[in-house]
Amino acid sequence: MLRYVVSLLILATLGGRVAARPLVRHVRSTHEFDRLLKKHAGETGLPVIVDFYSDGCGPCRMMAPVYKQLAKEIGQEKAVFTKVDMNDPNTYQLAQRYGVRSMPTFVFFYNGKKVNEFSGAGEQQLRHFTQEVVRRSDIENVVLKRETLDEYYAEKDASKSSEDIDKVYTKCSGMTKENPKKECVGAAATQLVRGLKKKYGAGPKLVARFTDEDRMPASAEKKKEGGGSAGGGAKGGASGKADKPNLHLATKEELLAALEKLQDEEEDAAYEEEDDDDAEFAHAWTKGDFPERVTIIGGGPAGIAAAIYAARAGLEPVVVAPPIGGQLQGKGVDVENYPGLAN
Repeated sequence: MLRYVVSLLILATLGGRVAARPLVRHVRSTHEFDRLLKKHAGETGLPVIVDFYSDGCGPCRMMAPVYKQLAKEIGQEKAVFTKVDMNDPNTYQLAQRYGVRSMPTFVFFYNGKKVNEFSGAGEQQLRHFTQEVVRRSDIENVVLKRETLDEYYAEKDASKSSEDIDKVYTKCSGMTKENPKKECVGAAATQLVRGLKKKYGAGPKLVARFTDEDRMPASAEKKKEGGGSAGGGAKGGASGKADKPNLHLATKEELLAALEKLQDEEEDAAYEEEDDDDAEFAHAWTKGDFPERVTIIGGGPAGIAAAIYAARAGLEPVVVAPPIGGQLQGKGVDVENYPGLAN
C-alpha cells in the first residue's frame, strides 16, 4: 500500500515546473541553504553570495537596495544572490556556522565552499568581491572530456595504456568535491592541461562545463520537459518506455528517497517562483541630493554617540549644542576624552 501511494506521489510530481528565480532569494532554513549550495556547485557552477542582515540594522537597510541593484547588474546567469535573516530562528545557525558576528556581513561561496567575506556597508568591497568570484566562476567553467584525453594520448603518447589514462583522469576528477558526473573539471582540468602542454608542447582541448541555458533559473525544468533527464538518452517513440521510471522494480527505500528528492525540488521551485520581496526596501535609505533632516539636540556623550551612529548609517546629522562641551561640562565635570575638544 505504501509503495502504491509513494508511486502516485512521484508520478504526480514528475511533470515539474518552470521556475523563475527572484533576483534576491530569501533563505528560510539551513536545509534549504545547504541544498542551494550543493545544487549550484554541481549543476550550474554559479557562485552563491549571501547577505547576513537584520531588519533593525541601519547599515543593512542602507545596503539592501545596493545589493539588489548589483544582483540586477550581474545577472542571474552569473551568480545567485541570497539573504539570511540573523533574527530568524530557522537560519541563525548559519551565522554561527560561518562565524558571522556583525551586520551586514557578505559571504561568497564557490563550489560549495566559502572563498571570501567582509562586514560593513561597503559598496565598493561588495562589488569587488562579487566581480572576483564571478570572474573565477567564468574562468573555471571548463571540462576535459575522457574521450578527448584518450584521443590526445593516442596522438602524443601511444604508450599510455587505458589504465594509465584512467589513473590520470580519476585523480583530476577527484580534486573537485561537488562533481556528480566525476569529470575532470575546473581548476583541476586547467592545471592538468597546463602540465600536459608543458610536457608535450600542446594540451588537450577544454570545453564549457555549463552552458548559458544550464545557468539560467529555468534550465533544469526545461531539460525535464525536453527529455534530458538522467537515464533517458535516446529520443523518439521507440525509447519512450525506457525513459519511464520502473517504479514496480524499486524498493521501498528507493521510492522514499526519490520522493524526498522530488519534494526538495518542489520546495525549491516554490521559493524560486516567489516575487522579489520589496517590502524590506520600502523604507530603505537612499542618498539624495540634499542632506537628511536629522537634527540632534545636545552635544553630550549621548548626542555625540547618536550623531556617530547616524553618520555611519549614511545620514548627515546636525548637532545643536553649546560651543563649549555638552551637559556634563556645563555642570563643571571634566571629561578628558570628550570628542571634538583639543584639551
